[in-house]
Amino acid sequence: MCGISGFLEMSCRRGNDELKDSVLEMVNTLRHRGPDDGGAWTDADAGIALGHRRLSILDLSPEGHQPMRSVCGRYVISFNGEVYNFKALRDELEVLGYAFRGHSDTEVMLACISEWGILSAVRRFNGMFAFGLWDIFYYIWLKVFI
Repeated sequence: MCGISGFLEMSCRRGNDELKDSVLEMVNTLRHRGPDDGGAWTDADAGIALGHRRLSILDLSPEGHQPMRSVCGRYVISFNGEVYNFKALRDELEVLGYAFRGHSDTEVMLACISEWGILSAVRRFNGMFAFGLWDIFYYIWLKVFI
């Protein structure tokens, strides 16, 4: 079982290093849930931080490191749990032209979200899971138009 954490500061005045330190402090309290790896992703302009502690089960390689960014660059995810049907989803995505670096269900989740959108993708997932997902393009769009 992995551990995830994160936060959003609407009026963030901290830099990436400060955000990273804060989210790593949070996620390191969950070290017992994910002793194999840990990581953080931050965007100080948006005031967002995602953290992860990893228990490597499906993909033991560095390609399963989280938080993970989608190949298209739009999404960042910190994920805990398992998508049982990720191999079938991966096969479906490969037919559509997707290539994968590793063998994790996290990478497949990101590709599904990129291809079908968040709601349609989640409806296709069979499993038990929780995740934090940041849509970088949506934030940029909001920033431009608000």
